[in-house]
Amino acid sequence: MPLTTTEYDNGGDLGKYTDSLIATRESRVADFSTLSFQEKAGPQYRRGQIRYVGSGATGNHENDSRILPSGGFTFSNMLLPPGAEGPEHTHHDVEEAFFVLEGQVKVGIHRGADEVEYRTLGYRDMIVVPAGVARSLKNEGDTDALFCVVIGTQKPQVPTYPEHSPMHGVTRD
Repeated sequence: MPLTTTEYDNGGDLGKYTDSLIATRESRVADFSTLSFQEKAGPQYRRGQIRYVGSGATGNHENDSRILPSGGFTFSNMLLPPGAEGPEHTHHDVEEAFFVLEGQVKVGIHRGADEVEYRTLGYRDMIVVPAGVARSLKNEGDTDALFCVVIGTQKPQVPTYPEHSPMHGVTRD
């Protein structure tokens, strides 16, 4: 359920309402279990999701009371330890943006099994990937990389993995 303005519009407690709109850094945790199913394809896929608004496409976190409800987008931070990868995947329904806060992230834009372009993004660099375009991420540095992930819908569809991906056929069970 997205945030509402009911309490605001009806003269409710403005302080309480304001507090309901805030997600502090101190109240966030890096959740390494939500994507842990991907580690079946290799330990390099271990990474942590730090949720702020909504829960993204790969997990069900409706009972996480720390998450601000999503109305039209999700916002999280992703923590990639050195060597960690976000596997090639495609969101068919929505664009996705990555904004680097710490470290460096190598981003790949893929077209089929054999064609890929890589760019390395650093502090305050950003890429926006349209719906239907395959993308991947990797931390090739020796320190953690932290970046914002914004997905342009309340609850994205589960992404797909191409047949040539080590993630193809990996399930949450």
